[in-house]
This record gives sequence, structure tokens and C-alpha cells, in this order.
Amino acid sequence: MLELLAPGALRFFVTTMGSTSISSLHEASATTDTDLPFQLCWHQFPIRPPFAMTINKTQVISMSTNHAPGQAVASTSAQPSATSPPVTQDLPEDLLAAGWCKCWSRREKRPYYFNRFTNQSLWEVPTTVQHDSISDPLGLNAAPVGSPRTTDDSAPRKRSSTEEPTAGLKRGRSEDVTPITPVTPAPRICKVTTEAPFASPTSKHKAPLVAFPVFWNLEVPSNVVAREMPPYLLFPPHPEAELCRAQLTARLRQHYQELCQQREGIDAPRESFNRWMLERKVRDRGTDPMLPSDCEPAVSPSMFREILNDIPIRLSRIKHREDAKRQLFKYAEAAKRMIESRNATPDSRKIVKWNVEDTFNWLRKELSATKEDYLERLDHLRQQCGPHLADVAKESVEGICAKLYHLACEYAQRVRSRHLEILRECNLPPDEVDSVTTSCMEERAVPCHPARLRLPEAPLPRVDLHVESEQACLRHRGEVVRVNQNYLAKLEQLYRLNCTDDSRFEKFLPRVWCMLRRYQTMFGLGAHEGLGLHGALPVSVFEALHRHFDVTFECFASPLNCYFAQYCSAFPDTDGYFGSRGTVLDLFPASGSFEVNPPFGEELMNSMVDHFENLLAASTEPLSFVVFVPEWRDPATPALLRMEESCFKRRQLLVLPFEHEYRHGAQHVCRSEELHIRALHGTAILFLQNDAAYARWGPTPERIRALLEAYRPQGRAPQPAGPADGTAGGDEAGGEESTAPSSAGGTTGSIETGGKLSERKESSDDEWV
Repeated sequence: MLELLAPGALRFFVTTMGSTSISSLHEASATTDTDLPFQLCWHQFPIRPPFAMTINKTQVISMSTNHAPGQAVASTSAQPSATSPPVTQDLPEDLLAAGWCKCWSRREKRPYYFNRFTNQSLWEVPTTVQHDSISDPLGLNAAPVGSPRTTDDSAPRKRSSTEEPTAGLKRGRSEDVTPITPVTPAPRICKVTTEAPFASPTSKHKAPLVAFPVFWNLEVPSNVVAREMPPYLLFPPHPEAELCRAQLTARLRQHYQELCQQREGIDAPRESFNRWMLERKVRDRGTDPMLPSDCEPAVSPSMFREILNDIPIRLSRIKHREDAKRQLFKYAEAAKRMIESRNATPDSRKIVKWNVEDTFNWLRKELSATKEDYLERLDHLRQQCGPHLADVAKESVEGICAKLYHLACEYAQRVRSRHLEILRECNLPPDEVDSVTTSCMEERAVPCHPARLRLPEAPLPRVDLHVESEQACLRHRGEVVRVNQNYLAKLEQLYRLNCTDDSRFEKFLPRVWCMLRRYQTMFGLGAHEGLGLHGALPVSVFEALHRHFDVTFECFASPLNCYFAQYCSAFPDTDGYFGSRGTVLDLFPASGSFEVNPPFGEELMNSMVDHFENLLAASTEPLSFVVFVPEWRDPATPALLRMEESCFKRRQLLVLPFEHEYRHGAQHVCRSEELHIRALHGTAILFLQNDAAYARWGPTPERIRALLEAYRPQGRAPQPAGPADGTAGGDEAGGEESTAPSSAGGTTGSIETGGKLSERKESSDDEWV
């Protein structure tokens, strides 16, 4: 392979086993300026030429072969080289696919083995090393199985490895690598770049090595067999449409705030909008994956209840005696003002005014009352005046809920129009979208597979990537979303495992941008907003669930907080490329073991219980659900009461408040010291199993003891509990109190219920051993 670049100059590739000396080439080039009929038999050598040299008439550079591949020694005189003996490639196919080849060392007069992917050289025959996705999630050190590498320079090549082989004597020097296990998060080596946008997992980047922790195990195989799911009739994600949806959702949040202030004189209840969207999606039959557009009834029960709970004023957290006194006075004053300005019945107006005047008189007389006295008086006033104030405000609050729903329907139609406009701009026929219908599929049980979409996809625009400290920033039209680099590596691995239409990773960054923007839109931009709806169990609990109950599937997760590669999530259109199996209410498993940690919304949990009851009654194969829900007793959550009375309940546990923790709802962007948050409420663990699952994965005392021990915080200092602890609207220090039911539960000890009965008994202390 010889190429004439300029008169008297030759540029060619040389290997360490070349049989023609450079001096002969120089003599030939000195006699003529025409192309030389020189041939290098590259097919004799299994590796690609590792370097290129330039030779002209005035300078001769010879390459010494007495060094490892890729090393060269320049000299001023050409030296003849002896012909190397032919080398037979008698290596197994798996070693050849992994990049190993057999070469001849002219210095040592014996063969050696060279890996063209990792630049490693061994004297002994290398052993086959199974690719470990825990220590190498991006597949940087693994060769594609069954597909030999080509020698074309345009083909993508694997990046260099930093690990040593497990067998053989090493010829060169390498770095030591710390062993990595999924049990204890350890440094992981991941290459990042700040110069060019991410294009492919095999792109060549010059980047530093960065150590990242790991909080997942994507190598656990699934044991779930479910009814085959048809493709979803949703538009594939597109950054332009997602940006439009984000802007309209932000406007909808602003409308909600304005409606509450104008009609009721209060701020919109915290987290109320987020829980409203979750509750609406349980009932929604519309075409938008996030904005509700086809729900009955138009008035949301959850939103209606939360607004009424903040009328006439929103009560803040009470810390001191003066706070309790101030809250009592404000509530009485607001109740009197509200009942006088609304069209109330004479009886309601009389009762409210009498209780308010009685409260004012008590405040004037009881100057030495304690904090508990004020709280007791406030609770009494709310019980006496609350129903009458709710009757007065009912029509107005229903108007707020209905107005917000109709605005959401209008905005969902705008987003759909934007999708159709994008298809027209790309010369794709939008008329086919309306003609697509769900095909009738044969109901058969298959291994659970990721969600797929049916509608056509438009070409995706460019999304830029740059790195700031430990975070990766993805930018589209000035809109930036952020994710920690270890979570970006996790998304890349999930994408590699589940995406089937983008082998070159050309659509990876736009799809990551859309997914991150969707969750940011869903949970809002406020500090700690929405984090309680997106928390996750600690890694140690997942490991115990998998080890002792064979759990391999999460019913409520996302690509960002999932531990297993198999999970259900809220958005199948953006999450399906990263392994989501769709929404849990669309999943109909016949067998399998599941972890269930739902967002703490009452309507969603009620629908979840209905779905699980039907699945357990219909299946004769082992089917198990380990459910984690808050221990709310004042008032009691209907979903919790129903599960306690279920005939499929095998056992129930209670983990006390502040004795356990959750992973942060924004773990993909938070700092490592903020990752684990102590829970303010008790957590009830219920085992719902049919007979076959109880025989295989029954909650025996040994398994229960191991699970409770895994739930204990592992030597970490307690973090301030806040809205990221998995509660339905936790509070910041000095913030306002949530409208969710009390999370204290009123219990004083660890509680366990066994069998199918709901009776309670004190648990023994050795359950924490």
C-alpha cells in the first residue's frame, strides 16, 4: 500500500513485520518520479498499521522492529531487515473477536499476542474474559461478540482500556484498577469530553478519566412473563415538541396560581399541581403522554380536596408557642372575613361567627396558654368552621379545577399540532397519523419487553453536550438540562441494551434531552419541588429484595432512579428507549416478582391496588408484589386499608420514622452527600402474593430479618428530612405544612402483622439484627 503524495515524496504505512527495507524504497524513489510498483501484503498481518511515515529524497527514516507494536525508533541510516516467519492465526474465534492476534517478535525470536483494542501485549496465550458490565458499563473494554473488527479506518474503534488481563505475563506496563461490585458503590472509570458533542459510544475523544459511583445493577435478568403489549399510539419524542410542551405546562402552572389567588385569596397548594397530573393520567384516555386531555370527571378529586384544605388560610409549620398563637388568630380572622363576604346560609354564618368570637375571647383571657393549648383550640375551630367554609367555597373551587382541566385540553391539542407541523416540515405525511389504529394482537404471554411506539418519527435536531465539573449539560436552542456524568453513563448503557433503531447513537443525545426535559417539566422548577414523587429505595434494599425474594422488576421508576434494567414508568414515549415497559396499569404479568414503591397519590394507589388484585386472582403462576407505602393513619389511606384486608396479603411490616431513608428524588443532579434522606414518616411493607409465589418467595423470618437489616441506614450521618424523602409534600425548614395526611402514624414500636390477618403485634428486637 503505497501512495505518492508529491514529486519525490512518498507516504506509506509500515508494520513491525514488514519484509522490505526502507533503504530499497529510497533507492527506487531516487531513480524515478513515477509511482512505484511496490506491494505490501497486508493480508498476511492481522493488525492494522499503527503509524505512518513520510519519506522523501533527502531524508530516510527507518523503523526498528525491536520494540513493542506502536513504538518506533528513528535512525539516519537504513538497515536491512530479515524476513519474519509466517504466523498462523490459530486463536479461538472469541479471542479474535476480542481484538487479540498472534504476532512475531524479531528481537526475542518467538511469537507474542497483541490486542489492537486495548494495546496490550502478552507472551502467553490470553484467556477469554467475560465482559463485566458492572465495571465497564459503556462497553469500552469489550469487543462485539461474533462480529470481527474491520481494518477500515472509517469504522469506529473501541477506546483504550485501563484494566489488566486476568491471565498471562505482561510485556508492558499498565495501571491497577480497583475491583468494583454493585454492592458497595466504588469508583468507575468513564471518559468524558468537553470539546465536541457526544455522537456515539465508540467516538474517539481525548478526555480525562473521572471516577463515578454506581447505584444500580442493570445485569439482573428478568423473571417476568407478561401479556404481549401493542405499540403505544404516541408521537416519538422530539426536542421542538418537548420544548413546546414545557412552555405550555409552565403557563398552566401559572394559571393555577393566579386562579387560586384571584378566587380564594390563597397560594396554590404545594405539590398540588404535580399530584393533579398524576391523578389525571390514571383516568386519562387522551393522546398526550403528560397533559390530561380526556378525563371524567373534569373536576379532580385530589385538587378539589387540597384547595379546600387550605381555605381560608394555608397553615404553616408550627414550631413555637407564638407560632401557634399567631396561626389561631389568623385562621379565626380569615374565617370571619370569608363567611361575611360569601353567599352563606344564615345558619352557617351564625355558627362560624359564634366560634370565631369565642376564640377571640379565649385569646384575650388565656395569656399563659401553652403551645399545646393553642393547637388544641385551632383544631377545634377547624372542625367547627371547616364544613361551613367548604360549602361556601365549593362552587368556586370546582370552577378552578374545571378551568385548569379545560386549559390542559387546549394545550394538549397545541402540542399535537406542533408534532404534526414537524412532520410536514420533514415531508412526512401527517394524514397517516389519524389513520393509525391499534391492531388486534393475539393475547399471549412473552418475556416482558420495552415499550415501543407506532407513529412515525421525524429527524431529530442537534443537541450539544458539554461538561461542567461532575455534570453533563445538554443544550438545545438555549434550553439546558443537566445530569450527573455517572447517570449519563447509566442512560447510555440502558440505551445500548434496549434501543433497536439507533445502533450508531446518532439520536442518543436528543432523546436524553427530551427525557430529562419531560421529568423537569413534570415536577416543576421550584426548589425541592416534585422530589417526593420521584424518590427511590436504597441500593441495599434492592439487593436484599433480589437476593431473598428474587425481585427483578420495578413497577414505579424511571430511567434516572431505576435499579434494575426492567421497570415501568410514567412516560413510555421518552422512557421506552431506555428500557421502560410502559405504565404499570398497562402491564399484565402472568408471573414474576415485583418491587412496588408508588408516588404517594391516593387515586394512583387505589388504581394500583385494583390492578394488583385482578392480576393475582387471574394468575396461577408465581406472582409477587412487595409494596412500600407510607404509614398514614390520620386519616388512614384507603389503599393501605384495602391491602391490609386483602386475601393476598401474606405479611405486613412497619419501618419507623427516622429509622430508614430514601434516595433523593433528584439523585441524577444532586451532590453525593445529599443522596440519602431520612424519612419523616413510617413505611408499611406489604407482601401481596398468590399461592404459587408464597410457596417460592414467602416472607419467612430469615428473609424478613435480612430485609429489615438492609433498610437500616448503613453508617451514614442523618440528613435533614425534606420533600425528597419520599413523602407526599414534605416541608423545608420554616416552610409551610403539607396538606397530605399525617405521616407519624401514631405508633411507638416496630410493628409486624403476619399471615392474612390484620391484627397487630409487637415485633421482637431481633428483627433488626
